[in-house]
Amino acid sequence: MTACKLVGKLFPTMKSLGGVKAENNVSSKAVEASKAEEKVEEKIDFSNVKIEPLFEEAVDFETFSKSDFRAVKIEACEAVPKSKKLLKFTLNDGTERKRTILSGIHEYYEPEELIGKTAIAIVNLPPRKMMGIDSEGMLISAVHEEDGREGLNLLMVDDRIPAGAKLY
Repeated sequence: MTACKLVGKLFPTMKSLGGVKAENNVSSKAVEASKAEEKVEEKIDFSNVKIEPLFEEAVDFETFSKSDFRAVKIEACEAVPKSKKLLKFTLNDGTERKRTILSGIHEYYEPEELIGKTAIAIVNLPPRKMMGIDSEGMLISAVHEEDGREGLNLLMVDDRIPAGAKLY
């Protein structure tokens, strides 16, 4: 980290010295070129994708601000017995206790591929019993239709975001 001097005060910046990644001596230009190559390879065809129309009804800010969106770390995930759709998540929400959330996404994900990931949840919904288990919130997913089939992607974020980080 370097510092920028402004009127006698120092402000830290995140720029590397000399445009070089200190930990591995790779120039910033080389890193940017590598990232650009990765993005070029990732072309996705959205021509057969349909999404739901936006809601016409407006929600006032006070109502919206009551929803508590948090980053959660998936510590455990398992299929719910006798259910084809439900996965049971044990989550670290940044508090001392573990949070349980059930989500009907088993058609799209196997439990073992989600363990260790960082997802987004609404954590202030009242508990809801599902298959005899209290679900204490809702994981956020993006849903769309592709070639006549529903598609779903669990919203996952960078694992460097700590459990409990609030979304605004």
